[in-house]
Amino acid sequence: MGDGRRCRILLVAVLVFGSLGAFAAEESSIPAVVFPTAPVIDGVLDDEVWETAATVEGFIQFQPEFGAPSPFRTVVLVGYTSEALYVAFRCFDSDPGRIAAAVTSRDGNLRDDDSVTVLLDTNLDRRTAYYFATNSLGVQLDGKVANNGRTVDDKWDATWISASARTSEGWTAEFEIPFRMLRFESGEDVSWGVNFRRRVPRRLETSLWSGPGESIWRVSEFEVLTSLDVRSQGLKKFAVIPYGLVVAEKDRGVDTKFGGDIRFRISSELSADITVNPDFALIEADVEEINLSRFEHFVPEKRPFFLEGIEMYSQRIRQFYSRRIGDITAGGKMVGGLGGFDLAVLASRADLYSEEVDGTVSSTAADYTVLRVQRGVFGPSTIGLLAANRRVEGENVGSIGADMTLFFTDTLGMTGQLVRSHGPTNDGTLGWFLRPAFDSANSHFHVRYTSLDAGLQENMNVIGFLRDDDRREWDANIEHTFWFNKGVFEKIKGDVNYNRYTGQEGVLRSEETNAEFRFVFSSRWEVELEYVDEFRLEEIEFDNSIASVKVGYDNRAGRSIFVSYGTGTNFGSDLKLAAFELQYRLSKAWELSYELTWLELDPDPEMESTWIHVLRSSYYFTNDLFVSLFVQTNSVISKENVQLLGVWRFKPPFGSLQLAYQRGTSEFGEPSEQGDTLFTKLSWVF
Repeated sequence: MGDGRRCRILLVAVLVFGSLGAFAAEESSIPAVVFPTAPVIDGVLDDEVWETAATVEGFIQFQPEFGAPSPFRTVVLVGYTSEALYVAFRCFDSDPGRIAAAVTSRDGNLRDDDSVTVLLDTNLDRRTAYYFATNSLGVQLDGKVANNGRTVDDKWDATWISASARTSEGWTAEFEIPFRMLRFESGEDVSWGVNFRRRVPRRLETSLWSGPGESIWRVSEFEVLTSLDVRSQGLKKFAVIPYGLVVAEKDRGVDTKFGGDIRFRISSELSADITVNPDFALIEADVEEINLSRFEHFVPEKRPFFLEGIEMYSQRIRQFYSRRIGDITAGGKMVGGLGGFDLAVLASRADLYSEEVDGTVSSTAADYTVLRVQRGVFGPSTIGLLAANRRVEGENVGSIGADMTLFFTDTLGMTGQLVRSHGPTNDGTLGWFLRPAFDSANSHFHVRYTSLDAGLQENMNVIGFLRDDDRREWDANIEHTFWFNKGVFEKIKGDVNYNRYTGQEGVLRSEETNAEFRFVFSSRWEVELEYVDEFRLEEIEFDNSIASVKVGYDNRAGRSIFVSYGTGTNFGSDLKLAAFELQYRLSKAWELSYELTWLELDPDPEMESTWIHVLRSSYYFTNDLFVSLFVQTNSVISKENVQLLGVWRFKPPFGSLQLAYQRGTSEFGEPSEQGDTLFTKLSWVF
């Protein structure tokens, strides 16, 4: 019996029998309270409507003392109108002078700030959720959760309002979350899953109202907000977002560009977006990084058109990699729910290449299509299908596959995937894996087996991302975090991973062991030790290894400094790798970060030794009026990239005026010929 047939039998057996034991969480409820009028969102809870709101408290720690009551009292107030959901927090703190508030940029990482989060499972599917977070400055962070917390996407943006205020007893926060920003089943008596979270960084504490589960994102642990009357009166049916761009580059003259988006809601659960001639020129450039492997480097997506719904495409065998698609001329997508299924459809056209014949320039276009369908089974578990295809001059290349995320208990689960590619390579086009795992609040263990045929990558990588194929691979990982209530340490985390793969013919290609230990001291100093030992068979056998140490200090209030150094061997060369990281909050409105990476290889036949500098700085006049600076250099490719950007979001997040100066912008790992360039871009929302 072949690998492909065995895999299909295993997938069906695990799906049918294993999920029958999936847990059903006990739940309590909050009755929804209708507000006669909307409160003023100013961070001060003095509106009379808050006196009638549903009230909950009694937060439980996720960390550092799992399951213990939080020593910081938190009270949450909830109500709604026909247009929006309103949530308020009273965050009590016996030492309000130590409340951390460093982040001033929208969608900034609030890990080191005192913050609160609202999580909403608007379909009550126990798998997916929206989250909305703010700190004591009222800065916003939002995103989506999928696969019962296994996938978290912070690239999703919505229009909502938040405000915070300091008090003698701590701080308070208010949220206004418009229903038109959410997808849900409309009706007169609707229930949503809901949870609330608070972060107190000086104690490394994360606490939740409902739970704590085995993950801070575990949607199946949410409580229920009941009796919502959410019919269609709060839903905006469509929005038109046109833009105009003027570009002036030194020695190349002035150019103009126009385009726009049309966004419309097909139903309360399903929305669509059509874009024509989108512009991505003002997106921050890809950050240069060191790649010590011989495999392709994965570059994250930053273009807004591809970000919404991106959590639906997250897979281990990545069938869809949006960076394969260049500058698109037109595209459309549909994201949401339909008939009990989660649905994401994307179609776009891009010029693949151009050529000039007898003075005439002609372009060859590629059409990209991606279909993702997912359905919940047995509570929080899911099964799904994904098809991805590129069509050029009548030839179709891509893949189709099925995947599953199963939860048997609170801690035991399994993921798996089966993929077959199509295209010019007809032999060896199957790939699959199975990964049973144990996950708790402080521990993780998994074993995974993966099989990738020798012809899978050539077809898949036209629209997907697969670093390598021709593998039969085993890997195992174990990690644990130890928490300490007092003494020298706050926590110690250990992580050990073993990986081994042969070719499909049985020849050993790689064997790697990776051990990492992180020590966080009560003084807020940190030490991280890592050792990697790898055997690789390429044109000859290589024994690669690197030992590294990282030391730093983080005051958890916007200022940190880390230094690391590693040494070893890499594909026959002696290796030295050093890095320096600095984050410094100059004021409440001004942030600065700097990263330096140095690599030296000896000998260096491919000329890979380099210095990489990355500088970022932002100054926020308000949350929607700011200036940012991005500078990076990479000596090995003589790359010098500068972007100075001023943004006024007069109708956030899409209605904006942007003024920018750029030089040296290019793709990751590529030198740039862009000269001094000025941009003016206006986007409007109707």
